[in-house]
Amino acid sequence: MADSSSPAASRSPIEHYLQQLHARYAALDEGRVADYIPELAKARPDWFGICIATRDGHIYEVGDTRQHFTIQSISKALSYGLALEDRGEKHVLERISVEPSGDAFNAISLKSGSGAPYNPMINAGAIATCGQVMPKGNATRIERILAYLSGCAGRTLDIDQAVYLSESETGHRNRAIGWMLRNFGIIEEEPTEILETYFQQCAIRVTCRDLALMGATLANNGRNPLTREQAIAPEYVDNVLSVMSSCGMYDFSGEWLYRVGLPAKSGVGGGILAVLPGQLGIGIFSPPLDAQGNSVRGIRVCADLSRELALHLFAGGAAPQSALRLSYDGSQVSSARRRPRLHQQTLRASGHRIRMLELQGELIFSSLEPIVRLALKQAPYCQYLVLNFRNVASIDEVAARLVTELQASLAAQGVALVFCRASKLAAKLVAQGVAQTSFFANSDAALEHCENALLQGMFGERWDDSPAVSLADTFLLSGLAAEDLDWLDAEMGTQTAGPGDVIIRAGDDADTLYLLLSGSIEVRLPNDAGLGARRLDVFIAGMSFGEMGFLDGSPRSADIVALEPASYRVIDRALFSRLGHERPHTKIKLLEQLAQQLSAKVRRSNAEARAFKG
Repeated sequence: MADSSSPAASRSPIEHYLQQLHARYAALDEGRVADYIPELAKARPDWFGICIATRDGHIYEVGDTRQHFTIQSISKALSYGLALEDRGEKHVLERISVEPSGDAFNAISLKSGSGAPYNPMINAGAIATCGQVMPKGNATRIERILAYLSGCAGRTLDIDQAVYLSESETGHRNRAIGWMLRNFGIIEEEPTEILETYFQQCAIRVTCRDLALMGATLANNGRNPLTREQAIAPEYVDNVLSVMSSCGMYDFSGEWLYRVGLPAKSGVGGGILAVLPGQLGIGIFSPPLDAQGNSVRGIRVCADLSRELALHLFAGGAAPQSALRLSYDGSQVSSARRRPRLHQQTLRASGHRIRMLELQGELIFSSLEPIVRLALKQAPYCQYLVLNFRNVASIDEVAARLVTELQASLAAQGVALVFCRASKLAAKLVAQGVAQTSFFANSDAALEHCENALLQGMFGERWDDSPAVSLADTFLLSGLAAEDLDWLDAEMGTQTAGPGDVIIRAGDDADTLYLLLSGSIEVRLPNDAGLGARRLDVFIAGMSFGEMGFLDGSPRSADIVALEPASYRVIDRALFSRLGHERPHTKIKLLEQLAQQLSAKVRRSNAEARAFKG
């Protein structure tokens, strides 16, 4: 959990955004605290909290999110779910309709003829809903409702007795509604106990954080994201969200759905619960209300959240898949650039400081939020973070802004965020302020950049000095006796190449084995589509190349090009054959070294394959 008091949370761009949003409306003095129930009038108008809970239980909160207040009408949405579980959809729909009424929450709004309330979100419908909740065993209606709401919040809730008594003492209009429902047979028993259940239900104490978790439970198909318990039967989650969408904000419901586009329920205690199905829950708490009985700050905040984070239910289509495809670090997967042994050992030991996250799908706020959280969680343990956009279909402006803010946040912690395979998506990131130098054509180039930066930080400015080596310093000939080295030195040919010179072309006969003594070379796989060659490997002084084709006799499979002035020695097939006759022990040693090299390549490929499997 991240809360607003923790240092880690303060570095989150999402938490920072909520702090700005809170400051935007903290001084707003519109609206009035409800006073028709005397106890509610005691609320302070400056109380104000904003909380977002994701479907996997992460919480962002700002302001008075732990201040207790009474749930009031927000309870109606959840108790409706319990009534459906107890009685079934057919039974409940015969007694409580689901049509928007366009009336105030306390209107005596019953259908002519049947006497059924128009929906379960107005008081008449909520009282009828309480009548459909059944006592079971030793548990009364209110005990079952309290336990049900506690399951949704993920903690044990209680009733504010002072508010309950105040509601009961002033609830004459609701009592009239209760007796009318009894008259039409909507309630099948004397309504006094049902009315007291309703008054107590409205007086359940919650916090803004509780509301967000209730919303996250609905977003998570009824399973509480913290306790992992099934709080609401999944087959009725859609029913609850549907009536919240059409009726949850009373006579403001139509405009709310049009402007904000989230299933929601408000209460005169100052709370608003909103849900982005499949993704997150929102809790807002601010006691001053507008003429419709909705929190003034809550309406403004939810409208801004919907617009600025692109949360409108009908704007983004279906709930997105996870944006994280793969995650691995530089000790598991390295760039194609070969390194001296010391550098190899360093990267194996310290490569975990480079992290790669491969993303996928559509990047919007709700799909990117877990990535931001993961990046901030990894920040204390890495210096370089690479986001690979190869499988990303699109990124909206909200997500692009979030990535930009993440880069700045990570930079403040000493972590460099870079990108690869961004293609056309890069334009949106650049427009938000990401530097062009942060982008690399592919993951190999990004990894090499991070490896180079890591090695430079550890070995200094001259970390990349690559002096020429002698035959004895090459891996392939290491361990040979001096007389064997002298013999080979006399028999082997010497060749040189300048920058850009092609040493080997794909398709050439593979009749030569090479030992690089100075400079560096690159192995490139030609692209038949004319889109440029793909880099497969880079060799530096002391390494051999061309061994695969030399051993199996197949044609060369790639081009090899000098990156800088290079010199190399060659063992042709005739010389290799002579070794078998004149110095068999030397040939055996060479074959052992070649086998060791190829074995190391296979092991490295296996390690990378395991990383790519996730």
